[in-house]
Formats: sequence, structure tokens, C-alpha cells
Amino acid sequence: MPVEVLQYADDTIFFGEASMANVKTVKVTLRSFELVSRLRINFAKSKFGVVGQSEEWCLHAVNYLNCALLQFPFCYLGIPIGVNPK
Repeated sequence: MPVEVLQYADDTIFFGEASMANVKTVKVTLRSFELVSRLRINFAKSKFGVVGQSEEWCLHAVNYLNCALLQFPFCYLGIPIGVNPK
């Protein structure tokens, strides 16, 4: 599954199709990073957000990833995401 990655300092955003296959790909990627680097990812501080899926689907993905649900709009690096630019 194609997944795009945007990184800045210690922040990472994954972009991809809203599918459980992509959610599983992200989880495997993050877990592999933990095993190789011996660093831990704090999933309690991580958030998951999606556009175009039901709330039930989002909650299922959040439970699978063991993280919080991202609320829109949000700020990334001080830039508001998901708000009207006016």
C-alpha cells in the first residue's frame, strides 16, 4: 500500500488511502522502527485522523493503533490544518 511520509524534527505524518491495510502498514512500519532502533514510540501521544470514513471506522483504527483520535481542525508546526483559510 502506498503511504507518503512528512517528517520534521521528531514529528511524522503519514498520508495514504483510508484503509485498514494502510493502518496496518503504518503500525508495522512503526513497530519495525522500534525493533531496529531500540527506541520506543509513545502511542499515547500519537493521534490518528482520517477524512471520508465513518466515526466507527476511525475508532476501530484508533483502537488498533492504540492512540488518540485526531480532532479537526488541528495545528501542525503552528499551521492550522482543516480550517477555512479566510
